[in-house]
Amino acid sequence: MVAVELIDEAVDAGARRWKACEVLYISVRTYQRWKAGAHLDRRKGARRTVKRRLTQAERQTVIDAACNERFRDCTPYEIVAILAQEGTYLGSVSTFYRVLRAEGKLHHRSESRPAQRRAAPPELAATGPNQVFSWDITYLKTGVSGIFLYAYLVIDVWSRKIVGWSVEGEESEQLAIELFRSLVRRHHLRGVRLHSDNGNPMKGATMLMTLYNLGVIPSFSRPRVSDDNPYSESLFKTLKYTAGYPKYFRDLLHAREWMAAFVNWYNTEHLHSGIGYVTPQQRHEGSAALILDARNRTLEEAHRLHPERWSRKPKKWAAPEVVYLNPSFETKRIGRENVA
Repeated sequence: MVAVELIDEAVDAGARRWKACEVLYISVRTYQRWKAGAHLDRRKGARRTVKRRLTQAERQTVIDAACNERFRDCTPYEIVAILAQEGTYLGSVSTFYRVLRAEGKLHHRSESRPAQRRAAPPELAATGPNQVFSWDITYLKTGVSGIFLYAYLVIDVWSRKIVGWSVEGEESEQLAIELFRSLVRRHHLRGVRLHSDNGNPMKGATMLMTLYNLGVIPSFSRPRVSDDNPYSESLFKTLKYTAGYPKYFRDLLHAREWMAAFVNWYNTEHLHSGIGYVTPQQRHEGSAALILDARNRTLEEAHRLHPERWSRKPKKWAAPEVVYLNPSFETKRIGRENVA
């Protein structure tokens, strides 16, 4: 190579090898490799020759075969198999896909509907009770294998209070309708946003019409995306991992009695971590702020008496003023900046 000859000439004239390589913007290791006969340019951005790359004529042959009327209803897997059976090999299945994709000829052609990208559910913000509800249905095991009871649970996203529940022997749209009619009547609801997943009881035509007539506005999770409905999922986790949860329920009466006790405990005794370790009932009725203020005064007094015990200012007890269901990327970004 010309570069190797120039470096050798410079070294013979008394120059340092590394200095001569530096003038040509190559390393001594590259010079040694070229000197040994490895002439492939491995520098970043250098043009490379791929031995297995198809020529333009070969690419056109692949395209013509795939677009042939004979194979118009075949996938590349079928095309490659049929041609191989006939003694012809134009390329692998992945080669067919790669070439067709590059030419813009890879489209969904079967009778089934192509995969669709589902938009994220709308961002819902609650600044007080009875604004945003979340609900779902969970299985309760019985002593008979394959037979379940069903717990319907409605939670207020802002206060985390269970505002409605029932335990039934079946998963039914009509039972869900009766639950929400009772819920709206008891709490005098109007304009509340209700989020759920995509189950049949949630999206039935009669259910949706009933909700709109009651002044309840529904929204739904994306299919097979469990964290679009996180508050209900978190409630189910607490329900089934709480102390005393029966492994099996004897009958419907047993399940309803246990659920009534659980709801009372959850709403009035359970100190919820998501709302500053006050109970959902305290948050819902508005007394949580006074409780948090009392804790903070105690903390401030302790800090005043023994400031040496804190390396920084004590972190105050607080609960979020606004609770988001399915927050947007921008909301999450602002939240992270506020924490920082």
